[in-house]
Amino acid sequence: MNHPYLKSEHDIFRKSLRKFLEKEAVPYYEMWEEERLIPRSFWQKMGEQGYLCPDLEEKYGGSEVDWGYSTVINEELERIGSGLVGINLHNDIVVPYLNAYGTEKQKLRWLSSCTTGDCITAIAMTEPGAGSDLANIQTTAVLDGNHYILNGSKTFITNGIHADLILVACKTNPKAEPKHKGVSLIVVERDTVGFKRGRKLNKVGLHCQDTAELFFEDCRVPKENLIGEEGKGFIYMMEKLQQERLVVAIAAQIAAEEMLRMTVDYVKSRQAFGKKISQFQNTQFKIAEMATEIEMGRTFLDQLISLHMEGKDVVTKVSMAKWKLTDTARKVATECMQLHGGYGYMEEYEIARRYRDIPVASIYAGTNEIMKTIIAKNMGL
Repeated sequence: MNHPYLKSEHDIFRKSLRKFLEKEAVPYYEMWEEERLIPRSFWQKMGEQGYLCPDLEEKYGGSEVDWGYSTVINEELERIGSGLVGINLHNDIVVPYLNAYGTEKQKLRWLSSCTTGDCITAIAMTEPGAGSDLANIQTTAVLDGNHYILNGSKTFITNGIHADLILVACKTNPKAEPKHKGVSLIVVERDTVGFKRGRKLNKVGLHCQDTAELFFEDCRVPKENLIGEEGKGFIYMMEKLQQERLVVAIAAQIAAEEMLRMTVDYVKSRQAFGKKISQFQNTQFKIAEMATEIEMGRTFLDQLISLHMEGKDVVTKVSMAKWKLTDTARKVATECMQLHGGYGYMEEYEIARRYRDIPVASIYAGTNEIMKTIIAKNMGL
């Protein structure tokens, strides 16, 4: 694989990470799927090897490397299975909020344990009545002396069961106009009184990834846990969504590449009507079509990663990549399962898991319909 933004040191890093995952993740992945949880010990092993938040400064426990290393981690984790998405969320979505908008005191307090795996993070935006519509969240935080009193509930929270630090999007000014100006981000710590986790949600796919409901009932959070300025939460979220959606696009691209690879292997070995399935014209055309779409997706994605690493604003193009690559991956999953025949529907074949895991990618980080709305708006429509 020849990514233009990666150098030889990234390749060395990829080889060591792949070796680590072959030893520490591959043999246990099916068990994690059955147990519906990735053990904290795996997070700590990732931390020991420097695979958590490597782009942070050394004083906060990071390695001060470029985002190319994060791209490699995202790709290699997805190669093992989509259920490892919680690690990418921690590395590239939640911790960057703390690093970008947190005070020096907050960063020194929290970040180093995020790099060791002792502190797992989550971001709580989605509510039972508000998903992509972030300006209309109902969770409130009312200032009472030196504490915010937090009330509300969140759902579909990735890392919700394990999380030690939860970045909660809430309304500190419910009467603000326009509505998004009342949104703030507050960190809730694991043992805060009034905070409790609901059930571990039973999902169609991503079985080993812990997803939960979270409840806040008169939850007293110290005032110093506010991230950045009050009322700026919505702006911060908009600023960080480019990277979040790029992470989803990377995962979708890798999932598609993996599904194609396993299907090519399968059709070359499976026989029907006296010849290999790969020798039928229909099989060849289907594979050729998928390979072309995947190759085009890869070229576009590589361009966006390079621009993102240069600090460019590529929100519109990332919105394009997020919807298109997740859509392609869903189609690839369907075609690849079909080419596996009856075996594709059996759990012992990896395509069955991939088929279950991929649909949510077009829903989270903003639905694909929202992506199209953003693209249209930015085109002046």
